[in-house]
Amino acid sequence: QVQLVESGGGSVQTGGSLRLSCAASGSIFNIIDMGWYRQAPGKQREKVAAVTSGGGTNYADSVKGRFTISRDYAKNTVYLEMNILKPEDTAVYFCNANILTRAFHPATMYWGQGTQVTVSS
Repeated sequence: QVQLVESGGGSVQTGGSLRLSCAASGSIFNIIDMGWYRQAPGKQREKVAAVTSGGGTNYADSVKGRFTISRDYAKNTVYLEMNILKPEDTAVYFCNANILTRAFHPATMYWGQGTQVTVSS
């Protein structure tokens, strides 16, 4: 069993900042990629940012220069630092992780329960 637990969502005004955290726990052999997605009301879930096992990062164009993803390998935790927030960033943010629970077995994608981020103008 693997769990991803998110924290750090909330409500801020335009231009504000929030930091999201997501900790993976359970039967983990190795974590490959970790990342963040978001889903706004009436819209499809979209990828926000990801960080690979080697530390490479990638971002959605809409958040480049404002959001920073980082990872604590020892704690199996991924963070999303969000700055200069805009109303269009309002969404439920989900973390995900591609996790190996056993050696020589395929990795499985796990998802957190989501955390609400609301940016008011």
